[in-house]
Formats: sequence, structure tokens, C-alpha cells
Amino acid sequence: MSRTDVLISADELLNRLQSAPAPRLLDVRWTLPKPDGRDDFAAGHIPGAIYVDLDTELASHDNTDPTAGRHPLPSPEAFQETVRSWGIDADTEVVVYDDNASLGAARAWWLLRWAGVSARVLDGGLAAFRDAGGQLETGDSVPVEPSSMVITPGQLPVIDADAAAGFDGVLLDARAGERFRGETEPLDPQAGHIPGAKNAPATDNVPAGTFLPEADLRQRFEALGALDQSVGVYCGSGVTACHNALALATLGIEASLYPASWSGWSSDPDRPVATGD
Repeated sequence: MSRTDVLISADELLNRLQSAPAPRLLDVRWTLPKPDGRDDFAAGHIPGAIYVDLDTELASHDNTDPTAGRHPLPSPEAFQETVRSWGIDADTEVVVYDDNASLGAARAWWLLRWAGVSARVLDGGLAAFRDAGGQLETGDSVPVEPSSMVITPGQLPVIDADAAAGFDGVLLDARAGERFRGETEPLDPQAGHIPGAKNAPATDNVPAGTFLPEADLRQRFEALGALDQSVGVYCGSGVTACHNALALATLGIEASLYPASWSGWSSDPDRPVATGD
């Protein structure tokens, strides 16, 4: 994959919306403090968009195993039904976006790619669309005719806790530095990180709202040792790790996702915990 395979600019999206068929737009309005973004969506979204609930549509909600993490991947069967409910078929152009540095959108992008569905993320999200002259609409999602799409899961690599523990390459932790170092942990059972991991905060990919230029992203991940060896990514619960996977994909690098991430790792008392840099 290249940058243009992964990201779409607001200007390009505005042009695509003028032609038929228009892309299927998925709005993943989600933040940790406010996971349900329906009211924000209703207050203003890109015309024709469908609201996506990250907690129920992009994660399993039947999980009882804490070591699977706070946002386990949905089953292939459940995600296929979700993709069908969005009216996506094999020929549908899909664009995902949010209003939070593409953190939620990256999770949707990763799952769609994992399922064999081509998708791109709107670089800069809703703010970039408005800045480019795009007009928003209010209200609920537009109704769409469900498809009969058959997904092909497993198109992106996934690792479990054992593989993360002995990862042969560089393992990147997408959380903020203070959580990585173990100075604070507001959500999970223990503070710290997986031994041997390196801190690569996802928000550093988009310091000004849009993704860094390719040369700057390459420099960032080169300094982390992620350009010349296998790469694994994790975060708190498997959401923002997808942001690093997306950023690496713009450079043509495929990363393996540890979906349970720190929430799963720290729930297992037999797993070692590291702190500090």
C-alpha cells in the first residue's frame, strides 16, 4: 500500500462526492471520555454519512475474558453483518473519518482492510472537510439498502499475547508517554508497558491534525527501528494502535496488531510489566 491507497484528502473527497456513485462514508465519532458520538454526529456530519458505533460495531460486545482486552475484535460473522448493514459490496468505495485525529477512523480502516474491504481515511477528518469548503448536514444516518457482501477475514496480521511477548522485531506502544512509562493508568489493572516495547504515541502521527508528510513519517519510524524489521503495534485496547498501523501503511509497511493490547496484557497476572522509558 502507498499513501494514496490509505488516505484521501478533503479536496479529493469533495470531488468524488460530485460523481456517481459517491463513496460510502463512515463517521466513527468516538473518544475515550465519550465513546458514544451519536449526538455529535447528529449535530453535523458529511452529507450521506453513516454513524458507526465503535464500541458495538468495531469491537466484540460479548466478551467475558479480561485478557482479551477492552475492545476485542468482532467475530468475522458479526463484522460481516455489520459491513452488510452499511451497504458495502465488493465495488463500493469506502471513506472513513472522525473528528478526533483519525483515531476512531483508523480502527474502522484496519478492520475493513483485515476483512478484505478496500477503504481510505479522510486525512484531517471533519475539520479538513469543512476547511476545504465542505458543507455539513444534521440529523441521523441516511438509510441504506443492506448488501450481501462476503468478507475475507485475515487480510492483515494479528498477534496474541505470547507472540507479543517474544516478538521478533520492534513492538510499538501507541499510548501517551506517561501511560507507557507507568506514571499513570486511568483505565487498566496495572501501569506500565510490555517489556521491550518502544513508545510511539499515535497522536505524534498527526501533530497538526493531518498526517505528517511522508518524509517526516519515515524519519519518525526509522528512529524507532520500524523500517527494517518486523513491526507489532498495540495500545490500551487495540484502537489507537490501528493509527500506527495506518501511518506505517502509508510507507508501505505492514504491521501486526495485538488486539488485546495493554488492557488484555495487564489483566493477566502472569505477564511481566515494565515501567520507565
